[in-house]
Amino acid sequence: MNTPSAAPSSPASPASPVSPASVAPATAPGPTPGDGAPSRWGGALGPVGLVLAGGISVQFGGALAVTLIPRAGALGVVTLRLLVAAIVLMAVCRPKMRGHSRADWGTVVAFGLTMAAMNGLFYQSVARIPLGPAVTLEVLGPLVLSVIASRRALNLLWAGLALGGVFLLGGGGFGSLDPVGVAFALSAGAMWAAYIVFSARTGRRFPQADGLALAMVVAAVAFLPLGIAESGTRLLDPTTVALGASVAVLSSVLPYTLELLALRRLPASTFAILMSLEPAVAATAGFLVLDQALSATGALAIALVIAASMGAVRTQVGRGRAKNVGSVKNAGSAEGA
Repeated sequence: MNTPSAAPSSPASPASPVSPASVAPATAPGPTPGDGAPSRWGGALGPVGLVLAGGISVQFGGALAVTLIPRAGALGVVTLRLLVAAIVLMAVCRPKMRGHSRADWGTVVAFGLTMAAMNGLFYQSVARIPLGPAVTLEVLGPLVLSVIASRRALNLLWAGLALGGVFLLGGGGFGSLDPVGVAFALSAGAMWAAYIVFSARTGRRFPQADGLALAMVVAAVAFLPLGIAESGTRLLDPTTVALGASVAVLSSVLPYTLELLALRRLPASTFAILMSLEPAVAATAGFLVLDQALSATGALAIALVIAASMGAVRTQVGRGRAKNVGSVKNAGSAEGA
């Protein structure tokens, strides 16, 4: 993604207040000869397809990670996930290390630290509470971002509908859950909102997925001491490494790349509402992988969330068509003159 030259927030301090202008990505230029596989994926799936594919991948990866936590610990799983993802992305993207400004590197570092925090907090959460409620609580972060970043009243309606579905999916309350796990999930949601902001900024400053690869290295290096402290030599077990690599591909490499590409062509507000699908996908993954049953109330909640996401997409498509019609009319008027 190509980015404006506005300086990002310092990685050592909280992100600056979100505004629509700061999070809505500019339209990316068309593919050029030599563009890599990520561009071809973006053209084949479209931005909405990229988000949906990323969501499916990350939730099934999360379900697999839950089965791995007893072997390596929550921090150990995150360490393996980030390390393998960093190695894969650096090998595939081979990003250029020169020619970037201090602002570019500051954005990458902030993005990497945000990813490390988001992953660490989320896995601490799922080590204490079930996957479905954890994702349900976490998705509140993107929903809040959607309300803050949206410029249209209609998007507030979709966000409200999605929020209702999210709470319904949680059973209308979370009093029976471990409060520490709930706190970790809510904190992970705040980091998820920050991830959306910094992913968009990083994508504008670096071509293809180069910025993502560099940020993943930052995240892996930052988290490595925590993983070693908790898991030690368990991280070297061949079975654990193999499972950790699978989690990395499903939960980091594929979804982060797809989401970064999607943010080139979707406003952050629409992207954030699409993230409301995550609890629905998590519930499905929990049922298929972890044998977690889905109640009638849960099914209704999923329907509300999907309806909100579809409404957000329809609103965005209609807005895009209106802009295209306006552009064609303006072009025709100019030619007639």
